[in-house]
Amino acid sequence: KKIQAEKDSDGNPDKRITFEEFLPILNSVKGQPTPGSAQDFIEGLRVFDKDGNGTINAAELRHVLTSLGEKLSDEDVDALLNQGNVDSSGAVNYEEFVRMVMA
Repeated sequence: KKIQAEKDSDGNPDKRITFEEFLPILNSVKGQPTPGSAQDFIEGLRVFDKDGNGTINAAELRHVLTSLGEKLSDEDVDALLNQGNVDSSGAVNYEEFVRMVMA
């Protein structure tokens, strides 16, 4: 009831909320941070873009994904990188990569 009252300023007890509205509420109740947006992840990967051209080396992306934050297994990273994200020079467009992963 308290959460519903916070989200419903019209006083409508039957108002429905979207999943996008519900998830931050659930996470606040569970005490977990809300997941980052695509833009948050893109900005995080931009740190590794040494040339400022929108790409990072696939090996460096693999290292980030297997060693920082919520660590992925090598098999999970292989599955992500094998979806055509690596160009002929071994670089990954990280904006396209993030959007693909979050789709």
